[in-house]
Amino acid sequence: MPRAGHALSAPVGGPSAWLSLAIAGGLEIVWAISMKYSAGFSRLWASVLTVAAALASFYFLSRALDSLPVGTAYAVWTGIGAVGTALLGMVLFGEPRSALRLSCIALIVAGMVGLKLAK
Repeated sequence: MPRAGHALSAPVGGPSAWLSLAIAGGLEIVWAISMKYSAGFSRLWASVLTVAAALASFYFLSRALDSLPVGTAYAVWTGIGAVGTALLGMVLFGEPRSALRLSCIALIVAGMVGLKLAK
């Protein structure tokens, strides 16, 4: 729902909305990776970081939604999280780095760029 005083058809977001969305996506990566380190929420500080990063991610996503279309913002937010988490999974946890897997990650990036360019 739009915030008080905001029209349903707010103009497509400016740089601050996209910055908020980028921060939200970055925080999504943080909470996803820290959730892995939390070992099923059995490690206190990793669990605290997971919850804090998730809440902060939702906050920045909500700020971006003030002026970005919900479909675009949600897709880009999850795309940033998916790409960043997949790449960090390869680096931190030795997950597969096959050409097919990297190509699929590139397709996600292409989709996010396409949504940014589509108005």
